[in-house]
Amino acid sequence: MRARIEDVAAAAGVSMKTVSRVFNREPNVREETRLRVEEAARQLKYRPNTSARSLAGRRSYLVSLLYDNPSPSYIMEVIEGVLAACEQSHYGLTLRPVDFGQRGHVDSVETLITQYRPDGLILTPPLTDDAALLKRLRELNVRYATISAKRDNGGIGAILDERAAAADMMAHVVALGHRRIAHITGHRSHGGRAWRLAGYLDGLRQAGIEPDPDLVVEGEFSFEPGIAGARQLLDMDDPPTAIFAANDDTACGVLYEAAARGVPVPGQLSVFGFDDTPISRQVWPSLTTVRQPSREMGRIAAQQLITAIDGHGPAHMVRVPYQLQIRHSTGPAPGR
Repeated sequence: MRARIEDVAAAAGVSMKTVSRVFNREPNVREETRLRVEEAARQLKYRPNTSARSLAGRRSYLVSLLYDNPSPSYIMEVIEGVLAACEQSHYGLTLRPVDFGQRGHVDSVETLITQYRPDGLILTPPLTDDAALLKRLRELNVRYATISAKRDNGGIGAILDERAAAADMMAHVVALGHRRIAHITGHRSHGGRAWRLAGYLDGLRQAGIEPDPDLVVEGEFSFEPGIAGARQLLDMDDPPTAIFAANDDTACGVLYEAAARGVPVPGQLSVFGFDDTPISRQVWPSLTTVRQPSREMGRIAAQQLITAIDGHGPAHMVRVPYQLQIRHSTGPAPGR
């Protein structure tokens, strides 16, 4: 038999109203009481009735994650983090792909809001910087949090200094003796493209290396453009000795093309990416990359959004740390 709120109240030795206040994350509940109620709920396997909460509070207790990103690894990491925060706060989660490149995408988001009445939205790149969408959300008075927005415009969510991270990774590769370092960019609509390209150029200039425009080729944050970019670069009369791919999926495409040509990595070519998604540890050689804690960023963005929705204190744009993950795909430049 499914546990009821009355059962939790009896087990915790509190009133049903107190149990409701705990699960609605209302203020002025003593920490000792909150922990006792949550433990009783765990023991009884009690889950709040979202429909009943919605009717009582005229809220849906639902947030929606919007995405248009070619990297499934990245999106899955973000989803896991958002889901963890939602479960902790007893919110539901819906997922909605939004085709940023199609006309009418703002209308499709408005339809989602009308149909499902989410209490707030979580936006991932490139939707984080979609001026038309953000304007409409403000007009509708819909709360939203962003992940990796290009600009800190006073919003809430999570952000990482991708430019500094890329520059630090470039410094590592330069220290290995590499001078001809190429870059396969991300998609033009994503903020990460601009930051990672800027960090790449910063790293070259800090090392006293004149940037070569021929060593920068277009990519889209996905596997196939990584292959195409690697072909273009490795066909050069003087090919690079290292390639910085804008994300791990792209870097895996570079590894694929290098293997197809019999180019040893890292003996003849060093490859490095960005994000530290699971694929970076599952390929061989394992990828040197920048750890962007995508799961944690999803959790933080959802947590900040729910804090804003519940009105339980100020919400912020949280800057998260990055780490360089040095693995087997980078090594000394040939001849070192």
